[in-house]
Order: sequence, then C-alpha cells, then structure tokens
Amino acid sequence: MNDKAYAGDILPADAFNALKGDTDAVLVDVRTEPEWQFVGLPDLSGIGKQAMLAQWQTFPGGQPNPDFAADCEAAGLKKGQPVYFLCRSGVRSMHAANAMTALGFGPCYNVAQGFEGDKDAEGHRGRVGGWKVAGLPWQQG
Repeated sequence: MNDKAYAGDILPADAFNALKGDTDAVLVDVRTEPEWQFVGLPDLSGIGKQAMLAQWQTFPGGQPNPDFAADCEAAGLKKGQPVYFLCRSGVRSMHAANAMTALGFGPCYNVAQGFEGDKDAEGHRGRVGGWKVAGLPWQQG
C-alpha cells in the first residue's frame, strides 16, 4: 500500500518557482507560532503572495491540531489550488499534505527539507538543506 497519497515531495527552490509561476498556488507553513516568530517565515512578498499560517500541531503540547483543515480554509485555502506545505524539516508538512489530499484539497505537495533543513553533523539545523539554506527569501518574525 502506498502511504504517500499527496502529489509528491518538492525541493524548496522548486516550490518557490512553482509559487512564482502559478497565481493560484499557495504556501501553507504548518509550523507552530513560536517557530514563525523566532525562527522566521518565508517571505513571498516579492512574488505578490503571503504564506498561509496553520499549525499542524499545537504548542506547547505537540498534539495534532483538530482544527487544521478549518484553519487552512480560514486562511483562504480553497479546493483545487496547488498547495505547498512547509514545516521545519519536511515531516509535519508531509502529514499535512496527506491529510489535506484525503479531504479533497490540492494537488498537495510536501516541501522536502522544510524551512530549516536536516541536522548537520553537530546536530544543528539551518546549515544543511531547507528554504533558508537555498537562499530563498525569508524574514525574521
């Protein structure tokens, strides 16, 4: 059985180019509010867009957000739009892409490597892969 029902994984630079090239495409950042505030946010203003923000898990407990789909819709997500889900490393966003695909949204993509990328040899993020390392626009929250 294939547990990857969403449209697929896409690298950050390719996701940014897709967002730039398709006026209907949206980016949904599924990290927590503290991550948005203290780690930073993708800056899509240069392409006339803004990332939608919807927490996949609640903070501080890390429980699944039961209102995730409703939060996405409240942020403006509509069925039929290409959706690129982004988290810290690509794990939460993969789950979000799967869940929203099952609800009839999409095509839904997972931004592989996420905003901060994988951990390096010293256990630090933000140095190997991800939105920031790819040199894509972002701003401190």
